[in-house]
Amino acid sequence: MAPKWRELADRIAEKIRSGEYTPGEQLPQIRELVEAGEGSKSTVHAAYKALEAEGLVTSSRGHGTVVRDQPPLKRLGIERYDKAKWRDSDEVAFIADRVASGRAYRRNEQTQTVSKVPAPPAVAAAHGLPEGADVYARARLVKEGTQPTHTLTSYYRPEHVEGTRIIDPTPGPAGRGGGFRVLYDAGYEIDHMRETLFARVPTADETQLLQLAPGEWVVELHRTTFTADGTVVEFALGVHAATRFSWTYDFNVPDSAAKGGEET
Repeated sequence: MAPKWRELADRIAEKIRSGEYTPGEQLPQIRELVEAGEGSKSTVHAAYKALEAEGLVTSSRGHGTVVRDQPPLKRLGIERYDKAKWRDSDEVAFIADRVASGRAYRRNEQTQTVSKVPAPPAVAAAHGLPEGADVYARARLVKEGTQPTHTLTSYYRPEHVEGTRIIDPTPGPAGRGGGFRVLYDAGYEIDHMRETLFARVPTADETQLLQLAPGEWVVELHRTTFTADGTVVEFALGVHAATRFSWTYDFNVPDSAAKGGEET
């Protein structure tokens, strides 16, 4: 059974998400909730602190606890991978999303661990390797302030990344331009990608890591990155808190009939 402060935090969070409490609205004073029988002073205080950590409210002296006016982050489509961003500048993908959303960021809001692991089935299939072959896994947790937004784990063939900054576990992107710039400098310029997205119920570990509210789903991303000759240089698996992102794709509309006519 969840502690009382967690149950109270979940009830208030549901009222925020349903619109019963609107952005900019002040929540009841702790004393008012205590008098209403919602719990002790310490219970209500803990519930409000949890809501603040989850990014749903802000608290300040003189203003109390207020529902945060925070629209979902824009998760860009093809624009987030624009070569001018990471090759010629230093705007890696998660930073491109923050810039497009008009939100602040710090490079160390991305933490990471790097290890050599046996390739899981999906990773092996993407790279054309035997299952269990050695690959490097670069696992990142990305936060906005103190609130996690998503995880992303990229898998690489050792011969593509050994001796590069990609396998440096220092927090933040892998140097100027991030991982794509590292691959570019190593002679593996990215050319095209395939992304697959689907929603699912999170695991218990994901719920804890991403600080998900009860009942919140995640969006899982599979990204395969190719060079112009079709070499796979990265397979990435991301898990995103579903309510913290809006997904935007801007692309040219194909005309396969016109293309076919040109070829005949």
